[in-house]
Amino acid sequence: MSLVIERWNVHPNSPWLRGVRPQQPVEYVEALGSWCAYGYDEVQQILGDHETFSARTAAYAAVQVDEKFQQGDISQMDPPEQTRYRRLIGRAFSPRVIADLEPQIEKITSELLDAVRDKETFELVADLAYPLPVRVIADLLGVDSEDFDLFKGAAFDIIENMAGLDFVAGGEGVDDQIHSAEQRLQPLLDYMHGQVTERRKHPREDLLTYLTQAEEDGQRLTDTEVVNISNVLLITGHITSTMMVGNTMACLDAEPDKLARVRDDRSLVPGAIEEALRLLPPAATLSRVTTREVEIGGVTVPAEQMVLPWVSAANRDPRKFADPDVFLPDRSPNDHIVFGHGVHYCLGTRLARLEGRIAVNALLDRFPDFRADPGRPIVFFPSEDMVGVRSMHVLCP
Repeated sequence: MSLVIERWNVHPNSPWLRGVRPQQPVEYVEALGSWCAYGYDEVQQILGDHETFSARTAAYAAVQVDEKFQQGDISQMDPPEQTRYRRLIGRAFSPRVIADLEPQIEKITSELLDAVRDKETFELVADLAYPLPVRVIADLLGVDSEDFDLFKGAAFDIIENMAGLDFVAGGEGVDDQIHSAEQRLQPLLDYMHGQVTERRKHPREDLLTYLTQAEEDGQRLTDTEVVNISNVLLITGHITSTMMVGNTMACLDAEPDKLARVRDDRSLVPGAIEEALRLLPPAATLSRVTTREVEIGGVTVPAEQMVLPWVSAANRDPRKFADPDVFLPDRSPNDHIVFGHGVHYCLGTRLARLEGRIAVNALLDRFPDFRADPGRPIVFFPSEDMVGVRSMHVLCP
């Protein structure tokens, strides 16, 4: 078992986080009403074959979500529709655009750490890991980053009250729980609709204006599509970065000898981040639905069946990774599949990695004796289909 998992008892109901290997790489789980894939090759097969494993899973979920939340959601699209949307959005996340953001990310990081410089303790997520990516994406979109409370409330609502497994499995009270969460998201939808209306009247030099004006094959995005795309970028787009920073520092804090190595040899920082992603993937599982009968891992799965590729289990598959439960900052190669595989490979990967590298280096620079407050345990988000630090109090010696 990884030391960070043992120390903080992360998701006790997820056996693969504890070195327990599923007996079969694919099985049907009655409680979820879905086929679950745990092996690396099997998960990669599912994510890499969009013709057989469709991303259009909403209609097969136990809980139906209001259609207004789905318009423009490329995570629920297959090619060629998904390709058109991805081209539109992808232009805003090109390697050149992301590289040009580095000075701004460094500036924001410094400002956030300056604010805690004279404190005895600070909270890593609230003071750095959360506001950093939100300010970056808010600046890109051109919305006011001072509206943090609105953004944070919506993001944490999604993680804690609208978990993917709830959609899939359903259960007593889940419909009411999720639809209540939808209502709590309404203020954010109203806010973003106002921003879209403003950009159509008064264009600016920002991503939101680009989305209102972008055209592909003679078609433009509707207001609702722009709103949903913006919300995905603003909310779910920063969740990975937030969890990445918290999870990396939690892994390093759990093993002081490796923290010292990374602090002394900064060339190990990218590897430490990738290894934390492998061990503690922000998105533990994804969902697909079969379009035809297919064999996965020696098991025949019928058509129109929900399939859950468990990234968190695949990233610990001993057939792919030596010492899969050990945190190795210098692991090479490290072909984890946290950012997906195939046509749905995450558009924000470059940005997330850049933010993570800058944040971790800054923390090691500012706090050479970095350690979590032993009197205040690290808290992880409760949703078992996401793995991420929600609260981590750090001592400032």
